[in-house]
Amino acid sequence: MKFLDRFFERSSRHVANTTGRRQFIAKFGTFVALGVAAPVLLPIDRTSKALAAGLPSAGDPGDPNSCDYWRYCSVDGFLCSCCGGSVTSCPPGTESSQVTWVGTCRNPADGIDYIISYNDCCGKHSCAQCACTRNDSEEPMYRPFNNNDINWCLGTSSSVYNCTVSVIRGVAS
Repeated sequence: MKFLDRFFERSSRHVANTTGRRQFIAKFGTFVALGVAAPVLLPIDRTSKALAAGLPSAGDPGDPNSCDYWRYCSVDGFLCSCCGGSVTSCPPGTESSQVTWVGTCRNPADGIDYIISYNDCCGKHSCAQCACTRNDSEEPMYRPFNNNDINWCLGTSSSVYNCTVSVIRGVAS
């Protein structure tokens, strides 16, 4: 009987020591701190924040129809600016792929490096104008999001490639 008495006494003292108000407040504080810090780790589209940070204006240096334009440092394909679209928008009748490759290009006007997202425009056959192959920050195929040799139209309704746009996503740090 003494064994059972000691066992229940030790168990109840342990429960009383670990479930007090102070322990509850400490655990609750840790839980709240983790709950506040966790959203920072989630993937978030920070495009609006980057735009507010003063990205280059419409008066960027260079010709958007030339392969030497600064935003095209990692482009591989036809430029949408020559195919009825613009640097940032697809031609009519095509849709932008949501799966992209990225590069980091330096703007010669302000000397700042920008993260550029290269989106393939899909749905029509390639326009075959302004073909550019620049591989300044291209990575091998085993790093697909930094490789420009892949047809990125896989996430669209049509996998037919037309041209490529280059959208600034933020300032590189």
